Amino acid sequence: MLFGHGDDFYNSKSEVKINFSSNVWHGANLEKLQAHLIEHFDSLTHYPEPDAGSLKRLLARRYEIKDDNVVVTNGSTTAFYMIAQTWQGAKSTILIPSFSEYEDACLLHGHEISFFSNNEDLSELSLEGQDFCWICNPNNPDGKLRHRSELLKLIAANRQTTFIIDQAYVAFTTEDMLKATDVKNNENLILVQSISKAYNTPGLRTGYIVAAPEKIEVISRYLVPWSVNTLAIEASKYILMHPAQFTLPIRKWQRETAELIYQLSKSDGLEVIPTSTTFFLVRLKKGTAAELKQYLLENYGILIRDASNFRGLDDEYIRLSTQSPAENQVLVDAMKEWLEK
Repeated sequence: MLFGHGDDFYNSKSEVKINFSSNVWHGANLEKLQAHLIEHFDSLTHYPEPDAGSLKRLLARRYEIKDDNVVVTNGSTTAFYMIAQTWQGAKSTILIPSFSEYEDACLLHGHEISFFSNNEDLSELSLEGQDFCWICNPNNPDGKLRHRSELLKLIAANRQTTFIIDQAYVAFTTEDMLKATDVKNNENLILVQSISKAYNTPGLRTGYIVAAPEKIEVISRYLVPWSVNTLAIEASKYILMHPAQFTLPIRKWQRETAELIYQLSKSDGLEVIPTSTTFFLVRLKKGTAAELKQYLLENYGILIRDASNFRGLDDEYIRLSTQSPAENQVLVDAMKEWLEK
C-alpha cells in the first residue's frame, strides 16, 4: 500500500530527467488550466462541495447517465477502497498481474481473495461463489486489452457476480471499451474511471465510480465529506468543459510506442511483451529490474518502473511508458549500454 508504485521520484537521490515509470500522457499542455486555477485560487478560502456535486452532475451529462449513477472520489484508488469497504468480507477474485491496490483494499476489509491469470480465456473463467471480480482494462502493467463485447458476455453470463472494471487507461487505446451507459442494463457492473491519466494531472487525485443507483447509494455511505478538494473539482470541470485543449493524439503515441518496442526488441537481452496500449512490460534476460533502475537513474536521470512487486511477476520485469521520440532514443541507447556491460 502506498509504496512500490511508479513515479516514485520522491525516493530518488538523483534528478529525474526522463520519466518512463508513470502511465500518464506526457504531452498535455497545462498552461490554460494553470491560468484558470490561478484565477480561482480564492476558492480555497471556502470548503469544497461535500460530494463534488457540480463535477458529478457534469460527468452525468457528459456520459448520458443520471446523477445517481455517479460518485466522485479522491482518485480512482480511493474508489477501490470504498468498494471493498462497502462489501466487507465478500469473496473477490482478482486478475493478475495487475494494480496491487485491488488486493490491498480487499485485504484491509476482510475479503476472501483468489486470483486468475490475465492469460486466461474469460469465456472459460469459473466465477461460482464469487461476489466480485476485479479486472483492469486495459490492464496495468502489461497493456493487455479485453474488448467490450467479450466483457459484456462475461458480465451477462455471471449475474451472481459483480464486476469491478478499472478503466483508468481507457484513453490509451482506440479499441471499443465499456461505456458508462452499460451500467443501465447491467446491475452487476461497476466502472471505475480516472480524471488524470489522459491529462497529465495525477496529482489532482480525481476519479469516479459509475454503477446502478442502488450500488451508488450504498457506496456513497462511505464517502468522506469534502474528500475531493476545491482545486481538484475546479480543474476536473475545466478539463471536461474544454476537451479540445486536452486532445490526446493516441494514434501518434501508439506509433511511437511501436517504434520504441521495435528498437528495444533488437537487443538479445530483452523480451518485450506485446501490448495494446502505450505502456508495456519488458523481461530482462540479464540482471534485475532493481539493478537496471538504479543504473539508469544514476547515469542518465531516467526513471523506470521496477515491476517485480506485481503479483505474478518477478525481478526480471520492468514497465515502460512511451515518452517523446528523442527521450525514447536516450532510453534505448542507455539500455543497450547497460546490457553490453
